[in-house]
Amino acid sequence: MESGYTITFAALGSQFLVGLSRAMILFIVSSGMSLVLGVLRVPNVAHGSLYMIGAFAAFSISSLFGGGSTGFWLALVFAPLVVALISFVAERSLFRHLYEREHLMLLLFTFALMLILGDLVKMFWGADYRSIMAPEMFQGAVPIFGSPFPKYNLFLLGVGPLVAVLLWLFITKTKIGKISRAAAVDMEMVGAIGINVSWVFAFAFVLGCLLAGLGGALVSPTVSITLGMDHDIIMEAFLIVAIGGLGNMWGALVGSLIFGLTQSFGVLFWPQFAIVFPYAAVVIVLTWRPKGILKSVW
Repeated sequence: MESGYTITFAALGSQFLVGLSRAMILFIVSSGMSLVLGVLRVPNVAHGSLYMIGAFAAFSISSLFGGGSTGFWLALVFAPLVVALISFVAERSLFRHLYEREHLMLLLFTFALMLILGDLVKMFWGADYRSIMAPEMFQGAVPIFGSPFPKYNLFLLGVGPLVAVLLWLFITKTKIGKISRAAAVDMEMVGAIGINVSWVFAFAFVLGCLLAGLGGALVSPTVSITLGMDHDIIMEAFLIVAIGGLGNMWGALVGSLIFGLTQSFGVLFWPQFAIVFPYAAVVIVLTWRPKGILKSVW
């Protein structure tokens, strides 16, 4: 913190909201990874690449429909579906043959897939930076705590909890959600009663990847869409899942809040070393609770 700089309540409140909005993106992406980890036991390093594809697909769809509000909303709907289609093809052709393999092999396989997807993105979209304009209704800022706060960030603050509630309802209240939870605990028993576990796994994998694509589409108006944006998010998502509890959706939410808020307050208190704060929080949490804050499903 710079000498003579006074931290006000308004500044704290503003940074808190900034951290929350960042945490919502992290949660949407990491909840998808947590779902895949919890049900399929697959540490999917390529999850970040699907996030990047979601952002590029959102750019293409938005541009196809002339940008603006119409282009943005269509991109928000169809970009995750593009990612879901890609993940379905990958799961049916590749992943379903590897579920019984050890985790190290799965880790290496998904790392190789991440490199392949990165090259395909470069071939298809090129290496130029891209960007999307937020809809007119979300442009500009509103005064909160005496400081201007972007309207689009307020939108993210609403989307994050909505995704959390819908995902919880799906996992706990729907038949396929309950079957997915059962398959995660005892795959053989689920198969013994006549349920096609392979398609249950496919559905869980596609849903988890769709969330990665949704995160990429949502973040696209706030960042430059470029190659390499998958690297940072995959590292953060893995750490969030680890400190929250492997495969625990609510743990992913808690981990995202820790990561987003520590990063935001780090910018306020010590901007030169702001990047250190989230990782220091991860070290503290894992030292205190090596298996994560909430119960791991592993």
